[in-house]
Amino acid sequence: VQLQASGGGTVQTGGSLRLSCAVPKRTSSNNGMGWFRQAPGKEREFVATINWRGGDTHYADFVKGRFTISRDNAKNTVYLEMNSLNPEDTAVYYCAVSRSASGSSDASRYAHWGQGTLVTVSS
Repeated sequence: VQLQASGGGTVQTGGSLRLSCAVPKRTSSNNGMGWFRQAPGKEREFVATINWRGGDTHYADFVKGRFTISRDNAKNTVYLEMNSLNPEDTAVYYCAVSRSASGSSDASRYAHWGQGTLVTVSS
């Protein structure tokens, strides 16, 4: 399954980026979605998740109030709007498809992963 994550790049502290993840319809139509990230030398960590209807979202504490996850099921795409970025947000960001209709912060509950898109925040 090919998940196409895009939208990464280099921004200055305080800047914004919007990540997108295109998912094959047969894979995502009734599944929760999530975003995770992995910084250099660190383990992958949960960022945000959304259920299949889009009405239930959850965030890691370190992004609450700054990041917003959303989805457009008509376009089979999930988004991550990132504001007030800081250097600690520098990482490769991955989108993933949950094994169920709900989202989760547990990476083991995800069946399919994208290739990742690099976000670099300069100070």
